Amino acid sequence: MLSVSGLAVARGGICVLADVGFTLARGEVLILRGPNGVGKTTLLRTLAGLQPPLAGVVDCSADSMAYAGHADGVKPTLSVRENLVFWAQVFGGGGISGALAAFDLDGLADRAAQNLSAGQKRRLGLARMRVTGRPLWMFDEPTVSLDAASVGLFAAAVRAHLAAGGAAIMATHIDLGLAEARVLDLSPFRPRPGQARTDPAPTSDEAFL
Repeated sequence: MLSVSGLAVARGGICVLADVGFTLARGEVLILRGPNGVGKTTLLRTLAGLQPPLAGVVDCSADSMAYAGHADGVKPTLSVRENLVFWAQVFGGGGISGALAAFDLDGLADRAAQNLSAGQKRRLGLARMRVTGRPLWMFDEPTVSLDAASVGLFAAAVRAHLAAGGAAIMATHIDLGLAEARVLDLSPFRPRPGQARTDPAPTSDEAFL
């Protein structure tokens, strides 16, 4: 579903990751790890097509991806239901009943998003992914503002997505209990300060934990 080779990405014009390579198949989830500032968000934004790479190849159809970043993507004056209907129409996805149930939003369906708590808004933002109809989900720190129960709902939604033939890639420090997950440590892909990488990068297998 996703193949990445020789990828170099930049933040503020500075290369932060080089020679990144991995593949992701249906039914798989990839967890990006590394210290703050290593380039997890930059890599995800590049994979999602929000910024160009410095080098390398990202082989994935743009129509197969849905990305959830730090912002919830919630329209405050619309209700929970209207927000999901809006995103379903944008992406041409399916109905919203499954998304409401998966993230325990049925009782909030008619409440304006601006009146939700931070955790409820986050659940609504994540529920958008269910209505996109896209097989590849990308998340940047999806569990921010979520309590333990809501983290469980998110993990269950991802697991159901994988079981249905989807795939996911995310940056998170939380153990979601996903047996299907592989972990990619991005630290080995950092270029030396002030210069491009000149030494051989580790193979993808060496970088996976």
